[in-house]
Amino acid sequence: MFTIATPKTEQELTDYFEFRWQWLREPWGFPIGSEKDEYETVSEHRTVLNTSGKIVACGRVHLNTSEEAQIRHIAVDKNYRRKGIGEIILGALEQVARDLGANTAVTNSREASTDFFAACGFEVEKEAPNELGKLKRKQMHKRLIDHSALVLHPKWCAELQKTWHEKIPISEHMGITLYQYTEKTIETRASLNKNVNLHGTMFAGSIFSQATLTGWGMIYLQLKQKGLSGEIVLGDGNIHYHKPVTMTPRARCNIESVNAKFEWLEKGKKCPISLSVDIIDGDNAVASFEGKFWVLPVRP
Repeated sequence: MFTIATPKTEQELTDYFEFRWQWLREPWGFPIGSEKDEYETVSEHRTVLNTSGKIVACGRVHLNTSEEAQIRHIAVDKNYRRKGIGEIILGALEQVARDLGANTAVTNSREASTDFFAACGFEVEKEAPNELGKLKRKQMHKRLIDHSALVLHPKWCAELQKTWHEKIPISEHMGITLYQYTEKTIETRASLNKNVNLHGTMFAGSIFSQATLTGWGMIYLQLKQKGLSGEIVLGDGNIHYHKPVTMTPRARCNIESVNAKFEWLEKGKKCPISLSVDIIDGDNAVASFEGKFWVLPVRP
């Protein structure tokens, strides 16, 4: 039985980097310290432990952009190779990337590991710079999220995501992405790393912003479904914080909470809409948002 772990203590980090050096640098004669680079402090690190608590695999992931994650430094103890351990650590890093809001993963694979990454769904994109000046590599990429499997009306959802990024730039800086839309429910996710406060939890202002955008997105998609258009503006918003957000920030709005007079918009009048959004940390609702929006008719 194997366990996915995050090295946190000084000793755990020491063991982690020593393992990385042992399997990724020592065989080519590179000194201790060569296993580290400038991205360590902004990366998420994971290990696979056996039943004795010994590291048998490791890896690292960090964000290149809000949508692209870089996976690096995957190493597996030679005594545990060809036993599925590589797939375990890679799968763990891909899940971390998804939780950070990425929809694509890239890796610079050595020639010896290209077949492994290809078997895990990665495709060769182009040649990559040699590692440490001597190890040839290829850049490979993989789509992490098949949005067509998560959302109805993917074209509308893509338009919504684009609208957020172009007209509400803070959404991209916060790593907010549309995760799911089913006509009855919309769910967004954000990057905790991009919104973390000094306590290691999500800024209250970021929670409010994510909730507001989620409600705004629900209205946007409802207008699309009804063949209507208009300018969506927030009239009033109130939020109650119950517990801090410590994991992947998720915001969810259900159609049952939406109270709208869309027929007013059809008559050229501004349409009042009220709705609620729950902020979820893991599987627990930790904040509730009540919003009052207006949809202003498009004037000829």
